[in-house]
Amino acid sequence: MAPRIVSSVSGSVPGSYRQELLVCQFTDMMNSKGLVWSGGNPFSFTLPVLLAQLSVAFLLSRTVYILLEPFKQSMLSAQLIAGIILGESFLGRSNLSKQLFPPGGRLPLETLADFALLFHLFLLGIRVDPSMVKKTGRDAVAIGLTGFVLPFTFGIIAAFVVPHMMEFDGSIQESILRIVTINSLSSFPVITSLLADLNILNSDVGRTATLACSVNECCNYTVYALLTVMSSIIRHKQWYAMYYVAWATSLFVLYRYIARPWMLHVARHMPDGQPLKEIQFLSIMITTLMCGFFTELIGVPAGIGAFIFGMAIPDGPPVGSYLVQKIDTICTGLLLPAKFAVTGLNTDFFSIAANNSALIYSAVIILGYLGKFTGVLLSALYFQTPLRDAVSLALVMCCKGIIEVAIYIILKEDQMIDQEAYGLLLISMIVTTGIARPLLSFLYDPSRRYSSYQTNSVLYSNPKNDLRMLVCVHSQDNVPTIISLLESSNPSRSMPISVFVLNLMELSGRAAAVLERNVYRGRLTSMRSRSEHIAKAFNYFAQKSEGVMSLQHFTSIAPYASMHMDICTIASDVMENILILPFHRVWEIDGTIGSNLPAIRTVNQNVIAKAPCSVGILVDRGHIAGNLSILPGNTLFRITVLFLGGADDREALAYGSRMVGHPQIGLTLVWLRLWDHRKGFEEAPVNNVESSMDSDMISHFRANTIGYESVTYMEEMAKDAVGTTRVLRSLEEACDLCIVGRQHAPDSPLTLGLTDWSECPELGDVGDMLATSDFQFSLLVVRQRPPAGTGFSKRHTLQPLASSHSVVTN
Repeated sequence: MAPRIVSSVSGSVPGSYRQELLVCQFTDMMNSKGLVWSGGNPFSFTLPVLLAQLSVAFLLSRTVYILLEPFKQSMLSAQLIAGIILGESFLGRSNLSKQLFPPGGRLPLETLADFALLFHLFLLGIRVDPSMVKKTGRDAVAIGLTGFVLPFTFGIIAAFVVPHMMEFDGSIQESILRIVTINSLSSFPVITSLLADLNILNSDVGRTATLACSVNECCNYTVYALLTVMSSIIRHKQWYAMYYVAWATSLFVLYRYIARPWMLHVARHMPDGQPLKEIQFLSIMITTLMCGFFTELIGVPAGIGAFIFGMAIPDGPPVGSYLVQKIDTICTGLLLPAKFAVTGLNTDFFSIAANNSALIYSAVIILGYLGKFTGVLLSALYFQTPLRDAVSLALVMCCKGIIEVAIYIILKEDQMIDQEAYGLLLISMIVTTGIARPLLSFLYDPSRRYSSYQTNSVLYSNPKNDLRMLVCVHSQDNVPTIISLLESSNPSRSMPISVFVLNLMELSGRAAAVLERNVYRGRLTSMRSRSEHIAKAFNYFAQKSEGVMSLQHFTSIAPYASMHMDICTIASDVMENILILPFHRVWEIDGTIGSNLPAIRTVNQNVIAKAPCSVGILVDRGHIAGNLSILPGNTLFRITVLFLGGADDREALAYGSRMVGHPQIGLTLVWLRLWDHRKGFEEAPVNNVESSMDSDMISHFRANTIGYESVTYMEEMAKDAVGTTRVLRSLEEACDLCIVGRQHAPDSPLTLGLTDWSECPELGDVGDMLATSDFQFSLLVVRQRPPAGTGFSKRHTLQPLASSHSVVTN
């Protein structure tokens, strides 16, 4: 029989603060070297154990997340719960867990976990924009201050009152002060991550919470630093206080005068659309490690140094976005669960006894949460925030995350809090955040703000007022097409147009969403150059319009999942009549699909569902991406309005009627009607009011276009969807742009069955067919959201035709 291999021996020895575990292990036990097949135990070797630990931590955390996701729980909560399951509270008491996490296998796991946390904090630092503190208004400052002062006050009162009501160990007094301070924290990276997960980052509550938590965080870290210095002085360690001040000063100098200028220089000289050079990327990674080494050298956790260096890197593109995309998946997705596995291994909830110290800790923690909720709620109500929004804001500010967990771990490792306080802090964080997230999803709906708004449209707009259009731009390729559409809209002195250009960018490499007027505020090279190019193109067109078109620019930087909120907010604030969205597919010159962007499709679907005004989705096939004024001779840009009936088609005709009289546009109205062999046609199966409105709309259009040679009216008959398809194909040879409504008469035989092959329901039955590769003309699909309770009247049917264009008499 082969002798049993003893890989390690462990035992307890006195440590700096408590009894420590001493492990003696052979130095050549890193990998198995095939000894497993000779009867060796794979869990006796460091590398197999580490690989198994990482795999188990990842798989268990993902499993827990899948189970908790329907309850709106975060990945952080799932990772913490998975770590607790692996720890002493549950599976840690079994032999299998002791085999998977032997004493000799914990040190490599803890080292790797600290490495993962260091880079995760570095990524969080990248997403932070320190200049946001300067942008806070009075309401955000007040909410941030009360969200810190009130829980801090409540906690201090509890810390001094409750101990007089019962006996306790005097050594926990300083721990209570640390708990009070940390429990008052609302961390900027944590709150913005929560808001992004719930898709409310760029909502009203999300923007207020983002600014308020930056104020709260500044207050918290200032007080915490003062407490640390005062504690050192009280302990007669003035030298340590001076050492702490010198450390803080050196870090500030490093950030302000070395790291920040270096990173700004890299961002300015980085070519648009190009990644970082390999030497630049590696230099940043090595500097991150050196910052962690420097802070560890002076007695501060390495993650703090990495976080501060991360803040020196400009957030967003080009540098911040590139680093986040490069590091985030492997660091946060794969390695970070190891940190929470270690956290769970060192957590034993059964050690929390029902003694006086646990009661004091619980009272301080609960009063801290109550104080924060009350302070934020009262401040928000004072600034006339609606009650549901104020409650939602208070719940957001009460949530905790990775920053708080990291601080709890540091305090526990430095013996500033004991095991009981550490366990209670983790439990309270998981429970509070776990309750707040589903409550927020139930209470707060950002679309309420503009769903109750008095909706607007082209059809129901006041003819005496200018047409207000919001055009959305995802890339510079959208600009020529949209400018041509604006020119086709025929702005004149009698029918001016107010255009609001919204430059949309995906939120990447930064934590806070942005919605601001004037595109020239961008700090980063690529963002600024793109915005300036777009703005210059629209400004040049506005100058050529000779005062018949006004122009304003906005920039939105937000996640695609909630980008529609910014679009709807601008539309409601400036009372738009119609907003134009680019289609998510881009066609090549030969008619094939060049690119398909599902994220933009999600934005369009959300806007269609929630916009407070009419919406047009522009499908560009290259026919309208040129300047109409440079068309040669008598060449006309051919526009067809396809009318099947219904509110959306009436809105499409109202918009198309504005183009009448443009010298370079030929407009054709095609009324597709249901064939009846007895009388030649039959009204679509809708109520008489709808039919009457359709007929009046057509009659009014024909009466107002008499004498325009460039306007053609046609009626086409069809019995079913096959006939409709035949009519649509007949448009191919004489159409550059087709304008059609999204929805038509319900259950009409003209469209019955078209939905069976629908790929893009947001375009409607007919629009979806016209957007396929079978057709080559461009398309504008219009959806109307009419004001509630608004009836039809002829004075709302059409805008007056432009008097600046000559009328041809037949």
